[in-house]
Amino acid sequence: MRLPTPKWLRPVALVGGLGVALSAQAQSLLDLYQSARNYDATYQAAKAQFDATIARGEQSLGGIYPSANFSASATQTSQASDLPVLNGMSYNAQAGTISVTQPLYRPANWASYLQGKKQQELAQAQLTAAEQDLIIRISQAYFDVLAAADNGEYVRSLKAATAEQLASAKRNFEVGSATIIDTRDAQAKYDLVLAQELAADNDLRVKSLALDQIAGKEGSKPKPLLAPVALGHLLPDDVSQWVTLSETSNPTLAQLQTALDVAKLETEKAEAGHKPTLDLTGSYTASNNTGSMTIPTAFTLNATTIGLVFNVPLFAGYSIQNRVKETLALEEKARNDLEAARRNVAQATRAAFFGVKTGLSQVLAYEAAEASSQSALESNQLGYRVGVKVNIDVLNAQSQLYSTKAQLSKARYDVLVGELKLRQSVGTLAMDDLQPINAQLAP
Repeated sequence: MRLPTPKWLRPVALVGGLGVALSAQAQSLLDLYQSARNYDATYQAAKAQFDATIARGEQSLGGIYPSANFSASATQTSQASDLPVLNGMSYNAQAGTISVTQPLYRPANWASYLQGKKQQELAQAQLTAAEQDLIIRISQAYFDVLAAADNGEYVRSLKAATAEQLASAKRNFEVGSATIIDTRDAQAKYDLVLAQELAADNDLRVKSLALDQIAGKEGSKPKPLLAPVALGHLLPDDVSQWVTLSETSNPTLAQLQTALDVAKLETEKAEAGHKPTLDLTGSYTASNNTGSMTIPTAFTLNATTIGLVFNVPLFAGYSIQNRVKETLALEEKARNDLEAARRNVAQATRAAFFGVKTGLSQVLAYEAAEASSQSALESNQLGYRVGVKVNIDVLNAQSQLYSTKAQLSKARYDVLVGELKLRQSVGTLAMDDLQPINAQLAP
């Protein structure tokens, strides 16, 4: 069962740090994800492990399928004797044998075969987990770059506004309508913004390099979101439904459940040490001889044999009993590992669910704070012009506005990534979940 993907976004206008002068080489989230699938070393290693585990599971067929062997021999016999009639004689012999063995009753082999099938299920769960991890890593890196770009854009806007305020303070000081304090406050604020701009530029550079490393593209340029952004509701809006789904869909739980099944089969293999085995055997031998010490003339011999081999274990020095004790203990360990993981997954799902819910509320709060900060800035600017506010009030209002804008931008990205992480925790995350986000990127 897959949960419906909410319609997160509503395009209205293009805005944001990367919204200006988009490069023709800008990539969407799906573009970079597809690139990462073909490049990311962690994911490629998981695929190789998947292939290896599938092949290992197929090896177990050897215990239940028949086995066949072919052998050939060629000999030459020369004899020497003090009897003239036997001295100097030489004989040649060539023989070929095909032998086949079909296990009829081998409980340990059958348990190994079932373990091989379980190993294939384990491989699929591991690959699914690796794919989901790649989706989260590329999405997180993608939105980290967008958030860093937005922050840099806001810092540059703040720099321009602070520079304008600094110029205004200098003019007012020159005409005598303001004190030197206003000029120094504006200069200090402007110098601080310059330092923030350097930090923002470096943060964007680092985040971009991290995205390049995952996607395998040099100079990746993520497409920004169309904004203003209207985030939808989280569906279903019931944490218990998400937790219930995680119990059946989470790949980590699937791996540990498979590990428990394998441990149970290992116990069956150990107990099979007490049981008899039965094999069907057959062989065909063809030989050609030029003679022998007992038969002086050339002859051929073809022989066919078929039979049953029955084996009953009697005593193995208590090794089987102790092996059973070992496998029972390992089975109990696997059972407790599964239970611990189930509790951890349920807790992680709840945390991810409430993280998204809190993020949605934070976005609404930041949107209200942005409007309030804009209004406060305009009021301070008006008060400064009429003389009831000082320059530092305007500077603080400007700083608060752009800081709120940056926090709002990051909160939106966190909600988008948080919803993907929630689906990862449940175990339903797939490439299709990127489509609604990808559709809302700048064209």
